[in-house]
Amino acid sequence: MKKDNKTQKPSEKKKKGITPTHFPYFKDDYCPPECACYGRVVQCSDKGVDKVPYGIPYNARYILLMNNHINSIQLDLLNEYVSMEFLVLSNNQLTDGAIEGAFEGVPALKRLYLDRNLLDSVPTDLPVSLEELRLDNNHLSAMSEAAWARCPRLLVLSLGNNSLGNGSESLPNAVLSPLCNLRTLNLDHNQLTSVPLGLPLSIKELYLKGNLIEHFRGGAFNGVSELLRLDLSANRLTNKGLLRESLLNATHLESLNLDGNRLKQVPRHLPLSLKTLNLEGNLITSIKKVAFGTLKNLEHLGLARNKIFKVAPGAFRTLPVLHQLDLSHNTLHEVPRQLPEALHSVALNHNKIQSVPRDAFCWGNKSVSLSRLVRVQLEHNLIDMGKLDAQAFRCLRGFQVVHFY
Repeated sequence: MKKDNKTQKPSEKKKKGITPTHFPYFKDDYCPPECACYGRVVQCSDKGVDKVPYGIPYNARYILLMNNHINSIQLDLLNEYVSMEFLVLSNNQLTDGAIEGAFEGVPALKRLYLDRNLLDSVPTDLPVSLEELRLDNNHLSAMSEAAWARCPRLLVLSLGNNSLGNGSESLPNAVLSPLCNLRTLNLDHNQLTSVPLGLPLSIKELYLKGNLIEHFRGGAFNGVSELLRLDLSANRLTNKGLLRESLLNATHLESLNLDGNRLKQVPRHLPLSLKTLNLEGNLITSIKKVAFGTLKNLEHLGLARNKIFKVAPGAFRTLPVLHQLDLSHNTLHEVPRQLPEALHSVALNHNKIQSVPRDAFCWGNKSVSLSRLVRVQLEHNLIDMGKLDAQAFRCLRGFQVVHFY
């Protein structure tokens, strides 16, 4: 019994504890008065603080500090947070000098949000453990390869709404090459004039919306790319800017968004793997018979808001699995002939359509069996209902399919 008493005394003493005269707290069960703590999540967002609150427990995993006035991070403060995986500092007033060295010794940090701050450059002391970094809505105008050499595990990098490229140049060649595991890269709304060269082959999603891109040269991917989704919408691409070799290595690409560019015809040399192609909001005037000849996997095709007045007969019939076709807001005078048999919906509203040829919806096998069409939009055209050929709709399922008004 005596032996047991001896072993219990130290723990009893520990339980009582001695209240320190200073304030080192950082105890696992303490929560700073400015914050709310839920287990190992410390929520200090929207509190009007100008620095990281004192006393956040060292065992915290998620520390949320967004929407404050934080303008500096105390040096070595974060080093003790050996369990911290997620740090959110979005919408504060952090500058390059204010965070210099702050993240260097943080051992477990996987996700770091620094969007909506006042940073001019990418931090060069990022932790090796980092998997996701958000730097959107800062003042970034340049970056160096050295910044990325320290975080080879990065999977998601978001750099939208900055000044990268300065409108006169692209990023330095292969500047992102150290990020050999990168999956998602967001460069939306910068000032790039061409698609960056030497991008990591591991990228699956690449977002370049709202730049000043005129050229997509070969060499964006030096080798077979894993790219599945590419958004180049709201740029300045012309047909001359899209070359045969531009997407040569993107042999897995499934979704390509070219909405809001300056294309005058359907681009040639597109990857055969495409399932979704958005060409809306361009300057395309006609669709040639061979325009989509090779895109056998295409399921969704957007051609709205162009200047299309002419479609060659059977231009879409070469698309065996096309489900959705949008030709709204063009200047077509008739419904295109020989629409694909697999089509589920077709938007032809806001054109100048006067006639529906007999072989538009119903041709081939559909002339004797029911079409798969469930929605045909023909609102806002110049159709005279009295002159419509009823035979043109003979294969459709019912009146609910066609919308004239």
